[in-house]
Amino acid sequence: MKKVRITSLMKKLLIVLGLLANTGLYTTSQAQVNVNINIGNQPIWGPTGYDYVNYYYLPDLDIYYNVPLQQWVYYNGGRWVTTTILPPQYSNYDLYRMHKVVINDNQPYLRNAIYRKQYASFKGRYDQQPIRDSRDSRYYVINNHPMHNQMVRGGNARPGGNSGPQMGRNNGPQPNQNGGRQRGQNDGRQDRNDRPQGQGDRRGPR
Repeated sequence: MKKVRITSLMKKLLIVLGLLANTGLYTTSQAQVNVNINIGNQPIWGPTGYDYVNYYYLPDLDIYYNVPLQQWVYYNGGRWVTTTILPPQYSNYDLYRMHKVVINDNQPYLRNAIYRKQYASFKGRYDQQPIRDSRDSRYYVINNHPMHNQMVRGGNARPGGNSGPQMGRNNGPQPNQNGGRQRGQNDGRQDRNDRPQGQGDRRGPR
């Protein structure tokens, strides 16, 4: 009788452990999906075709855009600085037309010399479709997409869309955005000031 009871308890224990293991794997899988998709944060001038973007690099301007934080990162006064609005010296450029390189790496501006050389050939290229002109329904979650209101009226709105131009506060130093390993060498221009300082008080072009 004791052997039968012990065997029964063992079976129940194994079933419970199996259920717990499956729950943990499901939770981990869901977390990875949530981390690796940020379509709702991408600006409508960004290129189509990417479920996740950490940074855009714009070869024509030699500046970066942090998609999760919705901040520009550019070199000014001997250091990299951040701002939520496009710096005035770049205001005459058409963000919808110029080429954007997707870089899913930590603080790519610290290796700016490498990226500038690697993507120099993309200057003057206008070969990407902006999200604004896409009729792929997955982009309708972005609040200022032309089709967003139609999606909302249809009852298919999903959370996570960006909110378009907003007033904001200074955002402080640029933090790491993912756990990727840094590769290459730092651009020699920012040896002493290699972390961006926040400035600007409004959201940039969306």
